[in-house]
Amino acid sequence: MSIAVGIDIGGTKVAYGFVNEQGEVLAKGSLQTDLAVTPDVMTERIAGAVKQLAEQNGLALEAMKGIGIGAPGPLDTRGGKLTCPPNLKSWWGFPVVESLGKHLPLPIRMENDATAAALAEKWIGAAREDEHFIFITISTGIGAGIYSHGRLITGSTGNAGDAGFLIVDPSGTPWETVASGTAVTRQASELLGRDVSSKEAFELAAQGDPQMSELVARVFRYIGMGCVSLINVLDPSKIVIGGGVSQVGEPLFSAVRQYVSENALNPSGRETAIVPARLQQDAGLIGAAALIQVDYT
Repeated sequence: MSIAVGIDIGGTKVAYGFVNEQGEVLAKGSLQTDLAVTPDVMTERIAGAVKQLAEQNGLALEAMKGIGIGAPGPLDTRGGKLTCPPNLKSWWGFPVVESLGKHLPLPIRMENDATAAALAEKWIGAAREDEHFIFITISTGIGAGIYSHGRLITGSTGNAGDAGFLIVDPSGTPWETVASGTAVTRQASELLGRDVSSKEAFELAAQGDPQMSELVARVFRYIGMGCVSLINVLDPSKIVIGGGVSQVGEPLFSAVRQYVSENALNPSGRETAIVPARLQQDAGLIGAAALIQVDYT
């Protein structure tokens, strides 16, 4: 049985585990991303946790196929470094692949976390039959993974798909500033004069609160605008949307489909399928392992 290690590095936690060639998670765990320690210390902790998980589950780490890392961008996949991810400033310029390799002597591949999640959706998720699709994750920020002509499009340094920084209005506002979960939280809190989570904002909108209804409609419109820009540029047959905001469900998907049907440039683009991601809880972990288990080059 072929087993890969998947490691999904995030600003608040690191998910890790073992995934077989069918995409099944055999065992998993997570660690808090401790920004009070150096990245070297953190990678040593990750390696130790991976070794412990293998031992607990009777798995031979040395016999595994390799390690896949999904990490936030901007990054440099050729150099194995995180260059300047906004939520991991203490990791800027850090050679994560080299550091982890000192503790876990296996082949290592690293890609942007949204790119890795796109590969997972192609492997066992909502895009198994598609040769041209875009995966969009809408959560703390917004990111995208691009799959076209039967392969991942990663760019010269691994940063293709930084869609959160698409400009969506004449003042130069980045997409994720107005349409991410963080953006919903900020705007809802300003409107209601108290701390409001994005989840509560969506619930209040569903209950008919006028301010939240207006905010959510505007957010859905912005999400539609970003999708139309990606459709016009990349001509996918499908857009797969995941991340925390996608859990709002059909109200979001109906609004985005409507906007796309009215505003995409090409008639075929107006018919682009807009679907929810199939992988949610373990998408990052499975995506990281997919970098080892799936031929995507």
